[in-house]
Amino acid sequence: MQNSKQYDLEDRTKKFAIECRKFIYQLSKTTGNYEDGKQLVRSSGSQAANYIEANEALSKKDFIMRIKICRKEAKESQLWLSLIDIGSNQILQKIQEQLLQEAKELTKIFGSILEKSK
Repeated sequence: MQNSKQYDLEDRTKKFAIECRKFIYQLSKTTGNYEDGKQLVRSSGSQAANYIEANEALSKKDFIMRIKICRKEAKESQLWLSLIDIGSNQILQKIQEQLLQEAKELTKIFGSILEKSK
């Protein structure tokens, strides 16, 4: 059961990174969106990669550090998502809100994992 939950979260973090990329491809090509989009690609991918690394951690200390990075990158993803300009596009607004919600939930999940790991 523990491993199943780990791999579910691996899939969830990967899906979040993929959905962020799909969202970015739909944005208007402004300088701000280009720069914020690049940052979102990095932070969303980093939280997914670091969660995989956490599951392969060599020690408890390594695991905790990786989860802290996951939480930090999920919080950073929230920032970049909130800065992206979608104009008045209602479809993109809905996607943006869903991604922001997922980033917030991932941040809470990583925070909870940290609390339980102490």
